[in-house]
Amino acid sequence: MGPIAFTGGGTGGHIYPGLAVASSVQKQGNCRILWIGANRGMDRAVVEQAGFEFIGIPAGKLRRQFSLRHGSEALKVGAGFFAARRILKKEQALLLFSKGGFVSVPPCLAAASLGVPLWTHESDLSPGLATKINARFARKIFTAYEESAAFFPASYQDRISLSGNPVRPAFRSADPQSGRAFLQVGPEERILLVLGGSQGSQQINRLVRETLGELTRWYTVVHQTGLPQGWDLPPRDRYRPYPFFREEMPQVLAAAELVIGRSGAGTLWECAASGRPMVLIPLSGSGTRGDQVENARLFVQAGAAVALGKAFGIEAEAASLSRMIAELALDPERQQRMAEASARIGERDGARIIAQAILQYLEATKRELCSR
Repeated sequence: MGPIAFTGGGTGGHIYPGLAVASSVQKQGNCRILWIGANRGMDRAVVEQAGFEFIGIPAGKLRRQFSLRHGSEALKVGAGFFAARRILKKEQALLLFSKGGFVSVPPCLAAASLGVPLWTHESDLSPGLATKINARFARKIFTAYEESAAFFPASYQDRISLSGNPVRPAFRSADPQSGRAFLQVGPEERILLVLGGSQGSQQINRLVRETLGELTRWYTVVHQTGLPQGWDLPPRDRYRPYPFFREEMPQVLAAAELVIGRSGAGTLWECAASGRPMVLIPLSGSGTRGDQVENARLFVQAGAAVALGKAFGIEAEAASLSRMIAELALDPERQQRMAEASARIGERDGARIIAQAILQYLEATKRELCSR
């Protein structure tokens, strides 16, 4: 029997949710998993570390506007299509599940050309460019939010299914005491977790630098800087900088009272699965399509978060952040309401829902073939 193929990559936000689905599929059913990803970058290391088979293909970045300067990227996309087509045909893949990102488009087009069933998932409120392309050929389109359906054409609606966002099961069962032990933080200390992102956020890191004295009045500040080198604020009393959190992230998150971070889909849903209240500083401006602002607005409206930025009428400045943190630190009842709202969002277990749908589909397909 052929494998269930997965694709997606380019960033951790497109890989880790897909791995959560793959792990759930493997746990619920005895299936071979094959991941098709970029032959350069982080994809191979992350997927193989998770214990899954990986085959790399050329991957070119998608461009909303074409120019001759982007010709080499277009050639990579074409090469990726033919490489993925050979893989899917040779391996006789039963289904391809896409988690998006520019890496996913060639395998999705290849699956469509071969008649391999294609399913895709969108993590953000509105679909990105890769999902818009992949969804044209997908037999099923999973979304994180009910409101996302409005961003797709009417002809797609019968293929759309609400799943929530997939996150690793560890975020739902993490032990806060293990997180405190890892951080070497006492049981009575209040923890503020600052997530600067896997590659660092200059804006968030600058705000930490400018407000650290105020933040440590209320909390022990645990700061993921995203910078392996060059961060010049050393550890001190009530301040713990770390370049990255890896396997310990679920436990660290469970130990935190409050989280400051961006509003990428992965961060939001890991916090929601952990039931954490959030202070969001979404990425905005000309370098983004606005997805983080859209995501943040949903969580603010649900009562799970507060947000800084022009879209929310509060500038993301040191004074605003200090005031917001102080207000929350002095109002534990408000934080509890936010935590409960966050947990309600995170109740939808996207990894389990999608994995069950995949296995049910394959079982039904198997029965259909056997009855012929």
